[in-house]
Amino acid sequence: MSTATTETKPNNNCLVVSKMSLMGHEQVVFCQDTETGLKAIIAIHDTTLGPALGGTRMWNYANEQDAIQDVLRLSRGMSFKAAISGLELGGGKAVIIGDANTEKTEALMRKFGEYVDSLGGKYITAEDVGMSTKDMEYVRMETKHVTGIPESMGGSGDPSPVTAFGVYMGMKASAKYKWGSDNLDGKTVLVQGIGHVGENLVKHLTEEGANVIINDINETRLAELAEQYGATIVMGDAIYDLDIDIYAPCALGATVNPDTIARLKCEIIAGAANNQLADEDRDGQLCSDKGIVYAPDFLINAGGLINVYSEIKGYDREHAINQTRAIYDTTLEILKKAELEDITTHAAALEIAEQRINDRKNA
Repeated sequence: MSTATTETKPNNNCLVVSKMSLMGHEQVVFCQDTETGLKAIIAIHDTTLGPALGGTRMWNYANEQDAIQDVLRLSRGMSFKAAISGLELGGGKAVIIGDANTEKTEALMRKFGEYVDSLGGKYITAEDVGMSTKDMEYVRMETKHVTGIPESMGGSGDPSPVTAFGVYMGMKASAKYKWGSDNLDGKTVLVQGIGHVGENLVKHLTEEGANVIINDINETRLAELAEQYGATIVMGDAIYDLDIDIYAPCALGATVNPDTIARLKCEIIAGAANNQLADEDRDGQLCSDKGIVYAPDFLINAGGLINVYSEIKGYDREHAINQTRAIYDTTLEILKKAELEDITTHAAALEIAEQRINDRKNA
């Protein structure tokens, strides 16, 4: 790895790290403000296809290194997500280090908005874990480079329902490939993580007649959704030993790893979480060797990005939904490509995404 060059902006305490070779990033920006307590990192992976769009996640990371690793992986995934979805966008992401329940304030979000604005549109933010449309309102007070603002302000609102719909489409396509039918009636689906996206996915699955198992660290939320949707609760990592048809990781990443793959008794992995494979090459191959169909995460969870991209162009919900529905056909295409070329499904999806970026670079 080559040494990154740095530039300090004294007016806003913003340290810019450019020419970053790790994962091919164009720019990584570290932002700190003592008055509001803001500690944030903005990672811009690739802007070949357009400005880097990606949500901001607020999480109480154990240390700064964990936060850096997370934002680097997430932003890289956004580049491929935009590319494989046919969007004129690059990949970026931001993380704010802290407890979203106790440390998030209007002042902190507005200060973050100032840092986003200082990048001049190279990075466009949106909501992610620990964020809401209200938070995007505060960011919008300081910059126009934000999406996912409330519908009352001309935005698209919460992107979670569209993200969940895309995951649902990818899951059904995986079922079609694996079982010859995309009917999920009677199938047992484990949804790990029941935030906004997870809940909407549970809703789709329940309406189709699937047997839904839910898992989360929030016991109150679990009880609410179990009552509302008739889902079964399973706590802790006992979920990896259940007899299920589909595993849908919808929380944080890296839950698909050698330990869990060895324990999983499912035929399909299709969920909303980013970076589900702890190691892309190794764990993608382990899934393939075990006969598990892995629906690439950056493909099937692209609905939220498609939704906020539509907001940039002039929001049209029907168009966003139709474009998200196309995830079904793309998923089938990639699963068949992987089989034909004897490569993992992740590798097949990555090849298509990287080809689109490289074609633009060479045009």
